[in-house]
This record gives sequence, structure tokens and C-alpha cells, in this order.
Amino acid sequence: MEWRKCYMDVILVPLAILLNFGYHMWLWHRVRTQPHTTIIGINASGRRNWVAHMIKDNEKKNILAVQSLRNTIMGSTLMATTCILLCSGLAAVISSTYSVKKPLNDTVYGAHGEFMVVLKYVTLLTIFIFSFFCHSLSIRFINQVNILINTPQDPMSLVTPEYLHELLEKGFILNTVGNRLFYAAIPLLLWIFGPVLVFLCSLTLVPVLYNLDLTFSCGKKGNKEVVENPDYV
Repeated sequence: MEWRKCYMDVILVPLAILLNFGYHMWLWHRVRTQPHTTIIGINASGRRNWVAHMIKDNEKKNILAVQSLRNTIMGSTLMATTCILLCSGLAAVISSTYSVKKPLNDTVYGAHGEFMVVLKYVTLLTIFIFSFFCHSLSIRFINQVNILINTPQDPMSLVTPEYLHELLEKGFILNTVGNRLFYAAIPLLLWIFGPVLVFLCSLTLVPVLYNLDLTFSCGKKGNKEVVENPDYV
């Protein structure tokens, strides 16, 4: 009987995960091949120009550069703090002697055994831990840029605009990955109430992300220029 209750979990939850994973693989390919049709590619191009401009007029805009990077660090810090707080809460629920499955047994579909309940919470805990890890590394890289961007320029210096842009892009890529892991945890959070909600939430989340990730205002000329020099991700 317990195995029959697991049928919906075994089918719908992997489908929801594959749907989310498949969309992000397609998005990664789109950013690599047509970056100026995506928000990620356009922002990467803008950051390259921003770094070069800040270094060129560093004496006048050093404070602006530091403040802009500080705001980015604050955003990553907020997400990292949120993730670690959620991890602490989930760890407390897992270690609690109170059986959280009892109030849900008669109200949702899917399996409600001890193993399944633990699996749900451990899966969420793992995703939030990896999200925290990505945001922490993002803060590390952006902190490095925050210091090095005001380094006096010298022909023999190893701190070049290309090097700073590489560090900044690593920070923003890790920030994006951390955010996407956080978004992926939203459908799985609903797994507590049954696998149907997981699938429906993923089915809704993918079109929302599609409309937020893509832009249709750039012409073919911009796409061609970036494809010739696709060093954005």
C-alpha cells in the first residue's frame, strides 16, 4: 500500500525536476550562442563596459564603484543569510521528536512514511546549503573586485580590466546559480503538501523565468557581434 502511495511522488517529482533542469540547460546554451537575446548576456556585456569605464576614470568614480559593488555584496549577503536560516529551521524540524507528517496524512496525495518525510526535508536542506555556498563564494569574488578596482594602473600591473571583469563575472555567475537553486527549492518546498503541487509549481515557474530571462528588444547585429566574442559566461 505504501508503494502505491509513492507512485505520484516517483512520477511527478522527477518530472518537475527535469523540467526545471531542462529549462536551465536550454538557457545556458542560449546565453552561450545568443547572449544578447538574454538578460544574463546583456548584463554581462554591460558589466564589461562598466569595469573599463570605472578604471579609466578611477579618480573621479572610485566611490561610485565601491558603492555599486557594496550594494551587490549586500544582496548576496541577504540571500546567504536567508539560506542558512532556512537550513537551521529545516535541521531543527528533522531532528525534532514531533512527527510533522501526522496532520498531513489525510489531506494530501502521495506517500507519508517516515522515510519520505525525511527525504523531503533533507532534499530541501541540501539545496539551501548549496545556495548558501554559491552566495558565499560570490561575496568572496566581488569583495576582491571591490579592493582591486581602485588599484593604481601601471603598465606592468597584473590587475588589468580583463582580470577584474573575470573576477566580477565569476561573482555574478555564482550569485545567479545561488538564486536559481533558491528558486528550485520553491516547488520542492510544496512537496511537503504533496507531489501534485510540485509539478504544478514547476510548470508555472518555467514560463515565468522564461519571460524574465529573455529579451526581444535587441537586433540581430548585436547578437552577431557577441557571438563572435562570446566571453560572457
